[in-house]
Amino acid sequence: MNRRDFTAAVMSGVALGGLRPHPRGTAGAPLRIDDARLIETFDALRAFGATPAGGVERLAYGDADLAGRGYLMERMRAAGLAVRIDAAGNIVGRRAGARDDLPPIMMGSHIDSVPDAGAYDGNVGSVSALEAVWSLADAGVATAHPIEVVIFQNEEGGLYGSEAMAGSLAPSELDRTALSGFTLRDGIARIGGDPGRLAEAVRPPGSIHAYLELHVEQGGILDATGDRIGVVEGIVGIEQWDVTVTGSANHAGTTPMDRRRDALLAAARFVDAVHRVALSLPGRQVATVGQLAVEPGAPNVVPGRVALSLEIRDLDAEKILLVFEHVQRESQAIASATTTTFRFSSRELGIKPAPTDPRVRRAIRTAAHDLDLTTRDMPSGAGHDAQSFARVCPIGMLFVPSVGGVSHSPREFTTQADMVHGANVLLNAAVSVDRLAFG
Repeated sequence: MNRRDFTAAVMSGVALGGLRPHPRGTAGAPLRIDDARLIETFDALRAFGATPAGGVERLAYGDADLAGRGYLMERMRAAGLAVRIDAAGNIVGRRAGARDDLPPIMMGSHIDSVPDAGAYDGNVGSVSALEAVWSLADAGVATAHPIEVVIFQNEEGGLYGSEAMAGSLAPSELDRTALSGFTLRDGIARIGGDPGRLAEAVRPPGSIHAYLELHVEQGGILDATGDRIGVVEGIVGIEQWDVTVTGSANHAGTTPMDRRRDALLAAARFVDAVHRVALSLPGRQVATVGQLAVEPGAPNVVPGRVALSLEIRDLDAEKILLVFEHVQRESQAIASATTTTFRFSSRELGIKPAPTDPRVRRAIRTAAHDLDLTTRDMPSGAGHDAQSFARVCPIGMLFVPSVGGVSHSPREFTTQADMVHGANVLLNAAVSVDRLAFG
């Protein structure tokens, strides 16, 4: 049988040489991963950089990161994938499709961590992507599109691996220092990439059919509601400002209360106003003051200057600006009442909202329901590699519960059952996405 006949047979649903085409629509039950192998891979991976408290410290480009990457590449080869490291240092394991001229479906996550981290952030999504493709091979299921399992480098430092692949990593970023102490330039070279040839790692728009990522929620919504799968509507945009409150420093003992220009008092009212504004507007926006520095900072001096941060996140860029406008109005009233001034300076972070594709969301939701799993549509308040690819191809994300909503901590925990649920949904969603035509 020639390639054209093979492709036509696969696309029309005829079984060939032990390979089964897509089971959905042919009265087949949902595909399922190998539960024991998934947990085996996860447990082995968490040993690289394991901490006494039960977490992981696997800083990008460090020794534990190198060892963990080496282990996953071995597992990819065992799964029959063709493995390489691209110029940006990302690991790519490829399973051929029935039509290798089609753009690949990409699935993956990251395995680097923050200091003193948990063992689940990134790792669950990485091993689940590998297991999903491995299980396709076990089941003898052919996909029309190739599938690539990708382990992105240095997600925690700033999505550097996925940004490089999406063509958005500026050369100036290579001189930044990662948490491990290596510059990005030296770190990429250390893990097998080539920082001088980053352009070779770029996947232009249209070169990827779709990107799917499974992740632990890192919040407590699914754990509280009892839903098993979060269908991510998008990754929120983030804007940040430096806020300076200026009053007048003066002696705390000799300055009457009604004559003070207390910058800290104004800042305290501002923090409360930020919280109140975010709650008062309809929607799921969040606003946070996370940094605050008081000058001169002496117990016997009325504070004359306070520098603080303001961060606003939402799936809608216009909503972020609306929240900011309300906060600014509140600051003007506070300034008038306290005889102080407020100055806002944008940090120009400019992380734009990254909506997921509705067709991919539907594929994830259907896969979960076919597996008798409850779902909840929800935004992602944290950044993920998926947002880098929103500019390149349709994206989809699914969450599994984080017990207690704990993340970036050794106490981070997701049950084995939920890990298996998520991997099964990812597997079946990928099979459905293989059939989608994106215009």
